Amino acid sequence: MNVIIKNANVLNADGGLERKHIKIENGVISAILNDNESIAEGPEMIDASGKLLVPGFIDMHVHLREPGFEHKETIETGSRSAAKGGFTTIACMPNTKPVTDSPEIVQLVKDKAREAGLVKVLPYAAITKGQQGQDLTDFAALKEAGAIGFTDDGVGVQTAQTMKDAMNIAASMNMPVIAHCEDNSLVVGAPVAEGSFARKHGFKGIPNESEAIHVGRDILLAEATGVHYHVCHVSTEQSVRLIRQAKEIGIRVTAEVCPHHLLLSEEDIPGLDANWKMNPPLRSRRDVDACIEALLDGTIDIIVTDHAPHSAEEKAKGMQLAPFGIVGFETAFPLMYTKFVAAGKMDLSLLVKRMTSDPARVFGLSTGVLEPGAPADLTLIDLETEKEVDPNNFASKGRNTPFTGWKLKGWPVMTLTDGRVVWSEE
Repeated sequence: MNVIIKNANVLNADGGLERKHIKIENGVISAILNDNESIAEGPEMIDASGKLLVPGFIDMHVHLREPGFEHKETIETGSRSAAKGGFTTIACMPNTKPVTDSPEIVQLVKDKAREAGLVKVLPYAAITKGQQGQDLTDFAALKEAGAIGFTDDGVGVQTAQTMKDAMNIAASMNMPVIAHCEDNSLVVGAPVAEGSFARKHGFKGIPNESEAIHVGRDILLAEATGVHYHVCHVSTEQSVRLIRQAKEIGIRVTAEVCPHHLLLSEEDIPGLDANWKMNPPLRSRRDVDACIEALLDGTIDIIVTDHAPHSAEEKAKGMQLAPFGIVGFETAFPLMYTKFVAAGKMDLSLLVKRMTSDPARVFGLSTGVLEPGAPADLTLIDLETEKEVDPNNFASKGRNTPFTGWKLKGWPVMTLTDGRVVWSEE
């Protein structure tokens, strides 16, 4: 199908906005025309007047819950939620039931994503069988089936030898290892971060070093093995410091951060509402500031959502017993745009880069750019209209968010994957 998007505001190399017309043929951007160039009427014409057009967002850390936990989310509902949030490529974690530790489960995920026909779903495979931290999975077979990297996200790999063995194999295959960094001996039974909130409510706290110990260990192992090591959901000042030092000496490490760890601290938790319970937990204001600085200076490479839907019944169990996690697809860009770009703390071009071309660069994807020859994965955004976050309007099955009622701008209004409109506000 041929599509023309006319009158779109597009970021130029200097970070300014220029009005352009985008021609799409057979799912690929065929031309980008200046405002004064004439355009022929096409079979499908989209008028983007007044809207920002960017490459489709890429989220390299999401939980789609299928197979096994379809009451929380399915690949279809998660993909629809992603599309509504402006994402066109998402990478799903393997902590499903059964765990994505076999070629058959990798294929199931791919088949379900193809049936949904909404966004590109890239499956990660587990490092260890059943994510039990003991026996390694068959990396070669999983790569052949379509896995894009290896991770036991949801739990940290507790044994250094196991992680080193995994890194050696992954390095030999030029595949990344993606690490949930958490020393279990320091966190058992703790629902929130170590700090004033935990003390006030009598909870055991999750200390910063539980994350940073694994970051430091894995950086040394990455140096020894040469693997591409990617740190999940960075949340502490200590982790930032270690990643920055590793990059300075040339270790092949990249990192990600979630909007909630850039916007909220444990001081913001209003009460015992488990929609504020996530892993990593909300940390101190010092940690938030360190993560912001790291995102701005490139120590942290990309923004992810860690979209983690749960049922209302599960979250109603309270702060101690409820599962960790919040949903993130549909609020990610509006949160970052409103609280950072509109607030003058970050350039729009940098925000878009951290959500598009940077994740594509880090993981070697062909998407994330707006140029002729690239896949027509595109997101159209209204930067002006302000709306409240209302979980009842989410396309996700999950309603578990701490951002209910926040007034935000920067809402996606249309998402195209390979030139097809897969979500529209209308």
